[in-house]
Amino acid sequence: MAACHAGRVSRGPAQNHRRSPKRRRAPRGPSVVGQRFEVEVGPVAHGGHCVARVDGRAVFVRHALPGERVVVEVTEGTEGDRFWRADAVEVLAASAHRVPAPCPVAGPGGCGGCDLQHVEVAHQRELKAAVVAEQLRRVAGLDVEVTVEAVPGDVDGLRWRTRQRYARLPDGRTAMRKHRSHDLVPVEDCLIDAHRPPATTVHDVGFEVAEGGFWQVHPGAPTALVDAVLEALDPQPGESALDLFAGVGLFSRFLLERVGDAGRVVAVEGEPAAARLIGVNAPGAEALTGDVAATLAGADVAPEVDLVVLDPPRVGARREVVEAVVARRPRAVAHVACDPAALARDVALFAEHGYRLDGLRALDLFPMTHHVECVARLVPGGRS
Repeated sequence: MAACHAGRVSRGPAQNHRRSPKRRRAPRGPSVVGQRFEVEVGPVAHGGHCVARVDGRAVFVRHALPGERVVVEVTEGTEGDRFWRADAVEVLAASAHRVPAPCPVAGPGGCGGCDLQHVEVAHQRELKAAVVAEQLRRVAGLDVEVTVEAVPGDVDGLRWRTRQRYARLPDGRTAMRKHRSHDLVPVEDCLIDAHRPPATTVHDVGFEVAEGGFWQVHPGAPTALVDAVLEALDPQPGESALDLFAGVGLFSRFLLERVGDAGRVVAVEGEPAAARLIGVNAPGAEALTGDVAATLAGADVAPEVDLVVLDPPRVGARREVVEAVVARRPRAVAHVACDPAALARDVALFAEHGYRLDGLRALDLFPMTHHVECVARLVPGGRS
């Protein structure tokens, strides 16, 4: 599963030592890689870039800001492609929100881990908010005002990553990978890494976590996410809850505290090592190990519940899980999502079954990157 759950140890978004290689496809004409163009930069888009145009063709530009005039150098593309990828290699007219990147290898051709070091931290959050709002508008047909909240635990967007892995150069130096590449860039000190030398221990906010399992890497993340989920659900004594993609039981523990001895919490997690720890971290929760969709297909698995927490992998919950959730007619669902596009797709699926988006909090758990975590509240009652 993709690293997205709140209850496992993250190798998450800003850590690029295991990024997938670029997709190989048949060229559609001569390559334009290395060619340079002067462009006006358009709006921010999902994925850590802005959109510009060259002779009508979309160009996804990294290291730029909306409204700037820049020289871009194409990094991927051929004459027959519908779009190109490029880096802004020269800024002709800068945005008022542009700042010098604190990391010397954060720019074009450098480390691919951070997308937004050239942007004021407060404006990074505004750009992320715009992306979340655009995805909800385009995919789910909703006009939602979004504010991305800072969470405690970083220093002006730096030194927040409590777990980090590095690649190694032949001479033993630490390195990170370039964007969409296996090429290595020497990195003496990653400025989002909270530790030096690189951390190897798990920082668990009082929870037991399996070695190599998922756990949010921003120190403020677990508290911020639990607060947002409990705010969305407002669990009451005696209620029943499903905690889906439950990890090691972060949300289950706090749901149990709210519903009390008369209540019930059923946690479902597909990774056996994480599921075994639910009983340790959330004593009293009923822990089920298995694929979430397949588990929910069992008629005897909490056929009716008051509350549901959904914390799916990056691809989202998807139709089978959404339909299994709404079949149980919960009064509220808290959907925790690390990908705005996947969240919007799931919100649209819920709307098909009479559940509307009734609240959204967006949390800046990955400063200096384009990633943002959202907690959406869904309730029965039709579209917003």
